[in-house]
Amino acid sequence: MTSATDSPADRLVLEAVSVALCALPSDARFAVAFSGGVDSSVLLDAAVRVAGASRCIALHVHHGLSRHADAWLAHCEAFAQARGVVFAAQRVEVPRAPGVSVEAAAREARYRALEALCGTHGAHALWLAQHADDQAETVLLQLLRGAGLAGLAAMAAEHLPAGASVVRMRPLLHLLRAQLEQYANARQLQWVDDESNADTRYARNALRHEVTPALAVHFPGFRDALARTAAHAASAQRLLDELARIDLDLAARDEGRALSHDALLSLDDDRALNLLRYWMRAQGLAAASTARLTDALRQLRAVRETGDGHGLRVDHAGQALRSYRGLVYWEAGDSGDPADETALTPRAVSELAWRGESVWRVPQWRGSFVFAEVDPAETCEAEVSSAADDCVPLAVLGRALLSARSRSGGERMRVGLAANAPSRTLKNLFQERGIPAWKRDVPLLYVGDTLLFVPQLGVNRAALPEQAEQAGRVNEPRVRIAWREDLLIA
Repeated sequence: MTSATDSPADRLVLEAVSVALCALPSDARFAVAFSGGVDSSVLLDAAVRVAGASRCIALHVHHGLSRHADAWLAHCEAFAQARGVVFAAQRVEVPRAPGVSVEAAAREARYRALEALCGTHGAHALWLAQHADDQAETVLLQLLRGAGLAGLAAMAAEHLPAGASVVRMRPLLHLLRAQLEQYANARQLQWVDDESNADTRYARNALRHEVTPALAVHFPGFRDALARTAAHAASAQRLLDELARIDLDLAARDEGRALSHDALLSLDDDRALNLLRYWMRAQGLAAASTARLTDALRQLRAVRETGDGHGLRVDHAGQALRSYRGLVYWEAGDSGDPADETALTPRAVSELAWRGESVWRVPQWRGSFVFAEVDPAETCEAEVSSAADDCVPLAVLGRALLSARSRSGGERMRVGLAANAPSRTLKNLFQERGIPAWKRDVPLLYVGDTLLFVPQLGVNRAALPEQAEQAGRVNEPRVRIAWREDLLIA
């Protein structure tokens, strides 16, 4: 810990790390996002001094964007090993998507990798080395982008983002870059310099090298002022989120995956937009611009007037906003594509040579097919009363390999008992029964190459032997097929 010989910067850094450590359980391990730069080098060094090496994990992400990336990786590993800290690294590919900056793509890839590494190594929290200068730059960037309160709130000292599994902590957020450099020099730390940090074509670098030095001359306290702005924005955003939670409780349908169209549009524009933003965050979607959301709300009001849900055209972050039978939801794909068919997620095929198993778990869909023997009298009664009976002759399950497959679009089945009943597409049957699109991503059960059973729709009657439809054969052994999600299976 601190001593009389420590410099003021030493004491400030060690005290900040101690405060962060007190927020964790006494035996919890934490990870430090370690790029090898001066900021993360200071954080890792101080964390070892305060918490001990056994509680720290140094995590490095290799982006491959610089020709020095391999050297940085080697430096980081040596730095961690010199302090007895477990070190782990992961290489990532940074996608070059149109309209997405390299900075943003690299940041997204980095956080995904860090989350995965935290899970692998059992880290209770992820420590990040951002400091007061980073916070000031973030607030300025958000102001220049015309961001709302959520953007102006900038970085929190402690935060669990939507969809994240570990809390992100920033122990150094109230310290200046100069103070960290003083600590590093006093400790004679070695660090790497990313040459891209000097490239003023990047907005953050332009602020760092050209704008904030001028602000420091004329407004010496600008960092504290911007930090207060971020705190005020965060407080106001918490109130808006509380209001959105109240509205979501009234408008949410199907465990929050959809909104009631009428409940959403009963709100005034400001409140409806606030609900949409909050709902999208809860769904793990990227934030949309005010212009995009305002247009979405306008189209939703028009859809209610015309009743034409197919006329809705709102695309965002690889998702399409849909309106269906009084519900509003996001579906993977493009709004110009037919609803549902392009939203299917291909999954690996599972196969089973059925030998009387009562349960067949299909982990790709987080559920199981259940096969239950049925009393012959019950089977007969069901056949008479239900055109979507889910019973099949025992012999059918054993005639070929069973397989669970993803929908690919265009599959057909016959649900009517009559032998000449027409087959229908799965899409039409789902629509007819009012099954929303997000519940249609189910495993299709095939016997050989023949579709046999579809969760929520039942057995494909065309897959059964013709004589099985005749009343004289109803006493043969049969089983009832059901699909059960993991949480529902006993």
